[in-house]
Amino acid sequence: MLEIENLSVETNGKRILHNLNLTIAPGETHVLFGPNASGKTTLLMTIMGFPQYKVKQGRILFKGKDITHLSIDKRARLGIGIAFQRPPSIRGVKVRDVARSSLGHRKNGKVVETIATKLNIRDLLDRDINLGFSGGELKLSELFQLTMQEPDLILLDEPDSGVDLENIKLVGKTIGALLQTSAGLIITHTGHILNYVNAQKGHILLDGKLHSQLEPRRLLDTIEECGYAKCAECAKCKD
Repeated sequence: MLEIENLSVETNGKRILHNLNLTIAPGETHVLFGPNASGKTTLLMTIMGFPQYKVKQGRILFKGKDITHLSIDKRARLGIGIAFQRPPSIRGVKVRDVARSSLGHRKNGKVVETIATKLNIRDLLDRDINLGFSGGELKLSELFQLTMQEPDLILLDEPDSGVDLENIKLVGKTIGALLQTSAGLIITHTGHILNYVNAQKGHILLDGKLHSQLEPRRLLDTIEECGYAKCAECAKCKD
């Protein structure tokens, strides 16, 4: 599904990712741990194709196609979707409009109302995207849009942050349902999302370099015991 080969990335003239390699097979979910400013969001943004993240070396393959220099919209049309940690507000564009645009002609338009009701965000449909939304509403709105898009690869930037206990279960179950038919790469600090998704592999990103490939819960336990830096060097975390 996704192959990243020797990827090095710069933004604002600073090298963030260094010779990174990662492979995600169809149906697999990978979880990415790491301290702040380690390059986790940079990796997701680079996969999605945001132009401020400059690929200086390596390549990105999606479903066998080299997408290293494709635009964001072309990557989305190929089947990559992303949910941001802090999505922007867009005045004048309604949630309903984006949902219908993502849906296209693939399904009856009534599915918009059906899914919005299931996610308890029907009252958000006719509001400007993310404008004045609470933390939980932001996450559910992002997941609603991903559900409409039906991507083959889902990139999730801290989906369990800023969500209260009442909404985390709904967020987690929605992500779990999405990942039943899609591959995924999830950034998390807390690991709460692991209660709701069947993730196969976990990684630590530290100083722009990828370490380890362990079962995510085992890796999280080791991080809590050792810390990120020691965990990356620890025998328990070596490939």
